[in-house]
Amino acid sequence: MTTTTIQTPQSSNIWWVFLLQGIAGILLGLMLLTAPGTTLVALVTFLGFYWIVTGVLSLVQMFVDRSVPWIWSLLIGLVSVAAGVLIVRHPLVAALTVPTAIVIVFGIEGLIIGILELIGGFSGGGIGSFIRGVINLLIGVLLLTAPMAAALAVPFVFAVLLLIQGVSLIALAFRSRR
Repeated sequence: MTTTTIQTPQSSNIWWVFLLQGIAGILLGLMLLTAPGTTLVALVTFLGFYWIVTGVLSLVQMFVDRSVPWIWSLLIGLVSVAAGVLIVRHPLVAALTVPTAIVIVFGIEGLIIGILELIGGFSGGGIGSFIRGVINLLIGVLLLTAPMAAALAVPFVFAVLLLIQGVSLIALAFRSRR
């Protein structure tokens, strides 16, 4: 009979990773609060370069990896490279359209979830399901009626979330250092 032991790394050895992540989160959050337009353009430009690189890698995968049908690798590669080139060539337009597209997706998602929650509420799910359905429907309608206005709030929402995450990660780093 053999026994195996799994050794987990001690958290005190990696505390600095959490610290660096926390500092990066706080810096990015502050950048989004103080210069949201410039920071958003920079982030979207990085997204464009990322899509170009992943698109090229998908095109290479088409010749190397036979576990995925070649047509999917070709389509993913071409769409990724095309989207990346468009974003890199027109970062200001992309900085406006990407958050707006995200808001539209969230609005449609809110409508769908709201309808499903309402159906659940009427089917015996209780008043909680009904209330969640109404709230989701209202949020979905609000996002879809003014997607550009909601998109302008995206950098500020991400900034607040990044600041909270950054502070939490720094606290975790010092806690795990002990």
